[in-house]
Amino acid sequence: MAIADIVWGLAAPLAEEKGVTLWDVEFKKEGTDYFLRVYIDKNGGVSIDDCEAVSRALDPILDKVDPIAQSYYLEVCSAGLIRDLKTDAQILAFLGSEAEIHIYKSEDKLPKRFTAVLTACTPEMLSVEFQGELREISRKNISKIKIDLV
Repeated sequence: MAIADIVWGLAAPLAEEKGVTLWDVEFKKEGTDYFLRVYIDKNGGVSIDDCEAVSRALDPILDKVDPIAQSYYLEVCSAGLIRDLKTDAQILAFLGSEAEIHIYKSEDKLPKRFTAVLTACTPEMLSVEFQGELREISRKNISKIKIDLV
């Protein structure tokens, strides 16, 4: 099981306890350092106090479970106003919204990067309205879906 998946399982109930929603978990090497980033969200926005509360609750659990062999920096932060939609639940929450979509290869004469309105989502397909037409894109062909909440 991937580190991000293990941490997701540990962090999701803690986030809920603290009144926020877990948005994403990333474990990345940057230069010589490793970073475990836990992104949270909340209606009305995330405060530094929310980040601190989740960090303080998660840190001792990570020490106890010890899912990461190397040393790392834990960062708990807001999902932000510009964010990637990765899960079905995230996409479904933003149906009717405009998103920037990146695809690996052109499909149905779509450019590799375009803006469209999200209309439906299944594990296999994403439906969008692009230039007034409904289009379906294979989820395997999507490299990124980015939403701007600004």
